[in-house]
Amino acid sequence: MLNLVFCRTGRARQDSAWSFLTASYLQRLRSYASVKEEIFLTEERFLSALERRAHGFYLFLLDQRGKQLSSAQFAQQLRSLEEAGHHELIFCIGPADGFSDSTRSRANFLLSFGPMTLPHQMAALLLAEQLYRAFTILAGHPYHSGH
Repeated sequence: MLNLVFCRTGRARQDSAWSFLTASYLQRLRSYASVKEEIFLTEERFLSALERRAHGFYLFLLDQRGKQLSSAQFAQQLRSLEEAGHHELIFCIGPADGFSDSTRSRANFLLSFGPMTLPHQMAALLLAEQLYRAFTILAGHPYHSGH
């Protein structure tokens, strides 16, 4: 089973509808993978936490300059990573002004939802939903084809 780390930088607002919906998708995702949510106040704290982790993780950073994938392509990439022996995938949404060049250079993959800037809470919801969608695609669940 894959271990997913869903993280973001900045202050988390747990009382919003966005947070409720994000938590709902992360809970659904737990049927397919182990999910841990982490919040870091700063990019520096995120980098420090990465340094303390065991090696072997695969790091996705959300960045508007990253690559855009369809839901099916994203699902296939997750399958390929698992088949290649990656057991921990880290997905992180960066600070309001984006990740620094040095942090982006540490990523295995820069993922973009498009060139528009999104509020953190909206990006978190989109990421949680797309992760859930990817795993339902891989499982042959009708969620993807029904939406």
